[in-house]
Amino acid sequence: MATGSQPGMEAAGGPAACYRELSQFPAITRAALGAAAGEQNFLLYTECSRPDLPRRRLLRFSRHYSVRRTGRGLAASSTALSAGIHNQLLSQDSPTGQHRAVLSRCPRQGHELLEVWDSGGRSHSVDLTALGKHWEVYTEGPFACLAWSHSETQLLYVAEKSRPKRHPPCPWDVPGAAWPAEDEDEEGEQFLYHEDWGEALSTRSVPILCILDLDSSSLSVLEGVPEHLSPGQALWSPGDRGVVFVGWWHEPFRLGLSACSNRRSGIFHLDLASGCCELLSAENGAARSPRLSPDGQRLLYLEGAVGGPHRQCLRLCMLTWQTRQTVTVLDVVQEPTEAFAGLYTEVLPPRCWAADSRRAVLGTPQRSRTDLLLVDTETATVTNLTAGSPEGCWELLTLQWDLLVATCSAPHHPPSLVMAVLPPAGQELPLCWVPVEDTPTVPGVTWKTLTVRPSCSGQSPAAHDTQDFEALLLSPLDGTAPHPLIVCPHGGPHAVFDARWRPSMAALCWLGFAVLLVNYRGSLGFGQASISSLLSRVGEQDVEDTQLAVEQALRSEPLDPHRLALLAGSHGAFIALHLLTREPERYRACALRSPVSNLPALLGTSDIPDWRYTSLGLPYSFERVPRAEEVATMLLRSPIAQAAQVRTPVLLCVGARDRRVSPTQALELYRVLRARGVPARLLWYPEGGHALTGVETEADVFKNCARWLLQHLGQPRQDGTGQHSP
Repeated sequence: MATGSQPGMEAAGGPAACYRELSQFPAITRAALGAAAGEQNFLLYTECSRPDLPRRRLLRFSRHYSVRRTGRGLAASSTALSAGIHNQLLSQDSPTGQHRAVLSRCPRQGHELLEVWDSGGRSHSVDLTALGKHWEVYTEGPFACLAWSHSETQLLYVAEKSRPKRHPPCPWDVPGAAWPAEDEDEEGEQFLYHEDWGEALSTRSVPILCILDLDSSSLSVLEGVPEHLSPGQALWSPGDRGVVFVGWWHEPFRLGLSACSNRRSGIFHLDLASGCCELLSAENGAARSPRLSPDGQRLLYLEGAVGGPHRQCLRLCMLTWQTRQTVTVLDVVQEPTEAFAGLYTEVLPPRCWAADSRRAVLGTPQRSRTDLLLVDTETATVTNLTAGSPEGCWELLTLQWDLLVATCSAPHHPPSLVMAVLPPAGQELPLCWVPVEDTPTVPGVTWKTLTVRPSCSGQSPAAHDTQDFEALLLSPLDGTAPHPLIVCPHGGPHAVFDARWRPSMAALCWLGFAVLLVNYRGSLGFGQASISSLLSRVGEQDVEDTQLAVEQALRSEPLDPHRLALLAGSHGAFIALHLLTREPERYRACALRSPVSNLPALLGTSDIPDWRYTSLGLPYSFERVPRAEEVATMLLRSPIAQAAQVRTPVLLCVGARDRRVSPTQALELYRVLRARGVPARLLWYPEGGHALTGVETEADVFKNCARWLLQHLGQPRQDGTGQHSP
């Protein structure tokens, strides 16, 4: 991979050293509970990951704990050393916790193996690749699942439908090769275009539902899914008589699905005996994440509107299985209250139901926090289980036998693993969390939440003109104030910076910078009215809000107004570029990832062309073609149209495989800046996508961005403890 690293630049306490030290804290990605000897004893299994920088890969491993219920709550202890699970792609425990299904890839042949393990060792092993019934199994993303039947004799998963292999090379390319036999059915099909689901899903085209029968070791592909649907997120219906799945409409063509929960989709039930496929949710909604209650009587799922902003405030719906009656448990929240700001989560936790099949627990942004909410489905009431806690981000891993397993973190606190016993209904607060794997706070970093209120404009300001928003301020904990400030508006644009642990942001504080994470109006967690307020005001309201947050921070905090810089990606980079054109002398440096700079150019290159119209307040339809006046409006809203005003040195980081924002956006901007004598540097990552993920890529992007900021702001490096290096 071509990177921008320059040898010989590292010193103790430099960007690479800070990033290396702060990225060592593991992320906990999955947890499962199993019953042990006695009714009060449990086994807790977790899966974790962290970057292995020397080997340039993600280190994945498991941990095991013993949990005991006591009269006062819970007691937990580690029972074994960590074990590597590098080749494991997917795993799922059976309902009783007696079996674990593991999908892994054989390193030598590259085959996918689906195995079942229990207390006696490995009981089943099936080479899925050798069976040839499908292509790759989906292991992540919106379609992926691995579900046990209630009888624990069958496994349900999603894979890519197999297609005929392409012909071997032409005979003139291979000496002595003969012409392939003609096949009229395949003639002209070798180079047929197959649609995929866009950014981060370029190998996902036609998902199919597959069932592995463990008793017979037979594999079958389910028939009966309508041709116009792409199935995913499947689970077994009560009594294993059918399969419940999410079906996405893909006609007349597929739009990007990653981070887009507004695509038309429904909850379906496929009866295995009759082959009848029944739509359970609304006809024209965007439904996802079905979760069946322990007693099999209730199905909980999320539902939103089709079209509009790609991420929105969602409804929590519940279907009574026997009657097929659906009720809205929690509706869309237009204006947030102190008690509840709405639901914005992409998915419900895999196990979210309490043992009473009445209450459920889920995590969702609430302003600039992510909290755990307990929902009583009978009374339609919400209880925030983590409000007011010092940690700003909570994520539920599992809820089994009324035992909650979660992680919590904050900008200065890497993720810790905690547990709690869920009390009876009406007695949930206060909830007593017990640390299982406690991570210490990181020295040298402090943080706070700033509330920003736009100034009223005009005699009768619209409602969105007075909505407040927030920004998170991270600062070095030393005595060297005022600090230079790095301003970070988030991408999306309908996303949110919650108060979670981010190693790169903490590393910037170690290097002596304060960091402002701006949740401008349009961010998730502040009500649907705030989200909708950004439509037709992109490039205006979001830019003004970001600058307003900067001005407030400069007035109220010990920050250096003469050393400001911008660090952002995607739509956040779009905002940053606008700020550079409006105040060319204000910001001394700018580092951008996958920037949006030319809106009309995205119409034919992005996997989400609908957003270009929606962002301007225009309705989108599949058959829509660009009109001259619309393209002109998009261009006027684009930073590239005012690029001549930019004076600030700009670093650009792009992935050559970006399907959301074409890397040619950055290339065009780079050429314009260079032609006008503006210091500019372009880093091109051949295998990178829109998010520029991957251990090596993420580390290289951070190092180069941090060096760029240090170079142009002149801030001394620090030693990683909040103290300046000599």
